[in-house]
Amino acid sequence: MVDSPEPTPAPDTSDDDPARSALADALAAVGDRWTLQVVAALLDGPRRFGELQEDVRGIAPNVLTQRLRHLERHALVVARPYSKRPPRFVYELSAAGRELAGALRLLAGWGARNAEGAAAPRHAVCGTTLEARWWCPTCERPAADQEAEELHFA
Repeated sequence: MVDSPEPTPAPDTSDDDPARSALADALAAVGDRWTLQVVAALLDGPRRFGELQEDVRGIAPNVLTQRLRHLERHALVVARPYSKRPPRFVYELSAAGRELAGALRLLAGWGARNAEGAAAPRHAVCGTTLEARWWCPTCERPAADQEAEELHFA
């Protein structure tokens, strides 16, 4: 499979459902083959280019460069120079990039439940498989399963 030089822009959904537009915007920022894996590698802290290449197995150097630049343009990654000659950078997630941790946990859990042989995320203290729940910070209570149908993403 050949990666395109830049992720495909999301279709214009300005007249559609606001939730669908929000999803399209999110996918335009992180919805290609390698981007979420790069973000996941950066969740443990700042990394240099070579470290990212080791952490994201199978990614070509030119594709990693493209994904990092794309994430910088979307203000999800910050590149800080540590060498001027040759120019070299350490990459770290911005606050907005770190917010993707929850979405990555949800995707990893879904993948574990639906992929043969994948390990589900487990609680470090007791080893129980973790579950994600919707939480309302205003009411300070979880949203019940029957309320899930009424959740709005806009």
